[in-house]
Amino acid sequence: MISGCYTAMVTPFDGVSVDETGLARLADFQIQNGITGILAVGTTGESPTLAWEEHFRVVQIISKQSKGKCLCIAGAGSNNTKEALSATRHAVEAGADAVLLVDPYYNGPSSLEIRKEYIAPVAAAFPDLTLIPYVIPGRTGAQLLPEDLALLFGDHPNVSMVKEATGDLDNMRRTRQCCGPAFSIFSGDDGLTFQMMTDPDISAAGVISVVSNVAPRAMSDLVGLLANEELEQAKILADALAPLFGLVTVKTMEKTPYGEVVCRARNPLALKTLMQLLGLPSGPCRPPLGKMSRAGLEVVVGIAKSVQSKNPQILAPLAEFFNVDVDARLNDGDLLERLCYHGY
Repeated sequence: MISGCYTAMVTPFDGVSVDETGLARLADFQIQNGITGILAVGTTGESPTLAWEEHFRVVQIISKQSKGKCLCIAGAGSNNTKEALSATRHAVEAGADAVLLVDPYYNGPSSLEIRKEYIAPVAAAFPDLTLIPYVIPGRTGAQLLPEDLALLFGDHPNVSMVKEATGDLDNMRRTRQCCGPAFSIFSGDDGLTFQMMTDPDISAAGVISVVSNVAPRAMSDLVGLLANEELEQAKILADALAPLFGLVTVKTMEKTPYGEVVCRARNPLALKTLMQLLGLPSGPCRPPLGKMSRAGLEVVVGIAKSVQSKNPQILAPLAEFFNVDVDARLNDGDLLERLCYHGY
């Protein structure tokens, strides 16, 4: 895999099944705006709620759509090694360039077990395919450690990069220390990409991005500027994008008859809410993800209006490709009413 900006793409739904037409349009939008590659059916793509038949179909579509235009990474992670092997086999047959293997969730194996019983068997079975461990302990309750990553890289050269979403810069520095300069670290947090790529003890190669679903050109440009060490321009662009990074988790306080509670709208709920609001063919999330609270929706609208008023160039490619009036849609009261719950 090469350095750059990869989009962790949403999976569009028509309310019942995968919207294949919408999926192709979203992929074209990414490709036409300079993205390095597309991650099909990662967790931003709601992989936990897709049947395997749907999962495989999405990978087939994105692999075909991206061929000769950008790279395709297929989500193949599971908390079941047998399933991960099956998904990887399908990804190879579909023509994917790499697979992403998220740490096994819920059953919580140790880093030793993740290495020996999960990543290593897949790496051994598919030695010519790039494998990308995805380390995100806040969502999985498990963590592949830098030391085990280094052991994997030594034994299996195809485990040559990681999607790092620990939020722990010291962990990233330890990964670089253990794995050496030939190993690629990719940011799994849009908001940390600038720091990860400019810290010489991390030297990240790019990002697997959520925000690039709505701003692929800007995110691709940001990574390019950072790679070329054009830091002044990169900082300006990172600051322009910064409000959108808040879409990954939107936290609000909600009133109930029993007092206030915290409500967290976790990725991809806020992102897909914004995409629907802006007229992209994303469709809603699949249950148990649903809608945002009124307060949460107001946060999303505030983020979008801030970006649009201060840096309209960020969403301009979206407006042009999908032929939408961003300002009009952000102020469409009827549309807003349909995108949130009414009352807690």
